[in-house]
Amino acid sequence: MASKPVSRALFGVFDRGTCRPRLFSTTPVRRELLDVAHLQDRIVPRYEETTASSLLSLQWPQPPRNVLIMPKLHAPHVTRSAIEFARHLSKNYPDLRLVFESRIANDIHESLPFPIYTIMGNSDPTSIFPRKIDLITTLGGDGTILRAASLFSLQPSVPPILSFSMGTLGFLGEWKFDEYKSAWREVYMSGSGVAVDDLAGPHTQVASNGKNKSSLTTSAPAATTAALQPGATEEETSLDNVVSWGSVRGQSMGVKRVSRMLLRNRLKVGVYDQNGFNINDQLVPTSISDPSQGLGSPHKAGQTGQPPPAFHAINELLIHRGPHPHLAIIDIFLNNHFLTEAVADGILVSTPTGSTAYSLSAGGSIIHPLVGSLLITPICPRSLSFRPLVLPLNTQVVLRLSEKNRGRELEVSIDGKRKTGVSIGMEVRVEGEYVGRTADGSWRGGVPCVIRAPKKGDANGVLEDDDGWVGGLNGLLKFNYPFGEVPP
Repeated sequence: MASKPVSRALFGVFDRGTCRPRLFSTTPVRRELLDVAHLQDRIVPRYEETTASSLLSLQWPQPPRNVLIMPKLHAPHVTRSAIEFARHLSKNYPDLRLVFESRIANDIHESLPFPIYTIMGNSDPTSIFPRKIDLITTLGGDGTILRAASLFSLQPSVPPILSFSMGTLGFLGEWKFDEYKSAWREVYMSGSGVAVDDLAGPHTQVASNGKNKSSLTTSAPAATTAALQPGATEEETSLDNVVSWGSVRGQSMGVKRVSRMLLRNRLKVGVYDQNGFNINDQLVPTSISDPSQGLGSPHKAGQTGQPPPAFHAINELLIHRGPHPHLAIIDIFLNNHFLTEAVADGILVSTPTGSTAYSLSAGGSIIHPLVGSLLITPICPRSLSFRPLVLPLNTQVVLRLSEKNRGRELEVSIDGKRKTGVSIGMEVRVEGEYVGRTADGSWRGGVPCVIRAPKKGDANGVLEDDDGWVGGLNGLLKFNYPFGEVPP
């Protein structure tokens, strides 16, 4: 029998001609958990208005680096999808750093052949994630999006959220998971300005092969200007931005293709005692099963000399009677004017996003998410004439416990993530968070959610921004289906 031309050894292989060992090295599988606190600080994108859409466009000044992946909890099939998604990102976007919540990271890091990042020790994710996370990806339902938003409930700025619908209802989810490759690429490349139409290799293959950088152009001057460094010209920074996408594989989305963004309004909530002092630091997580799920406590007033920060809610503020048999009695004030004495199981103050959540079940109106407003909805009121109210976003709403409550304590819940008890004389103050332009021309406020781009526009090129929202009303909520008919 003829001998094999190559003999293998633990330290390498033997060259057939010289019989000398030819050494090689292998990279060990790195199933590591690393500290997210060691990552570079967050890259903040810009949002630009466009004439073709009422939505904003996402403009990255440079490629995002730190991505938080949040799968639905207690759902093994979603966890497997999160692992598949993480493998795809690691293989095709090697400069990314993938971040998971502690519970998820501990469960899956042995399944991934590369390091992932998470919160280490007793660190508070609500203080670290806002400084480190560039982009959030959720795999689950609307509750998973709320969980992601709760990580930033003490912050005025939230990273963009890309959501895949894998939950029970998924009214807020924009994509199916089998679309994750194209959906991710569109978000990642948004505003890059890479002028390469179709490449099998990296988007900037021309530049990386040593060709003249001038063959690449950019069409995102706003994003480029935001990335200017001291001493650098706009032209130099534009070229650097284009080349910085050079490690990305796949097809370019084109220089004019950008992700559409909806800044979802939030509520600013403060709880005050009988003496008018803010007691937000007494709000506790609604679940004690995993206190690390982005529910750290805000700082106490005595530690900084400042009152605790406002909590932000993307869905609603709820005050209800809880297990008590008697109806709650709550005085409602609008802009310091007494409105009514509510006698009901509870009161909801909701955002337009929250109008299709608890408020809808309580008989509240459905509000389009582009309408800046607040919605007050009674829960099982005693009076049949107590109807839901839609108010301007800047309305200051105060819910004060009446002395007629017989000394009972009512429960306050913020997005179902935080709760506390309030007694007679205490009040909850709610107002809408400002969403709009600042003095430097950038946008602030709200929860930026990536919206599926419409397939076509009208004769004037105006895009149909309502396509997904209307489809959700009909397809998911079965809006106005007649009795006795089976929905298609």
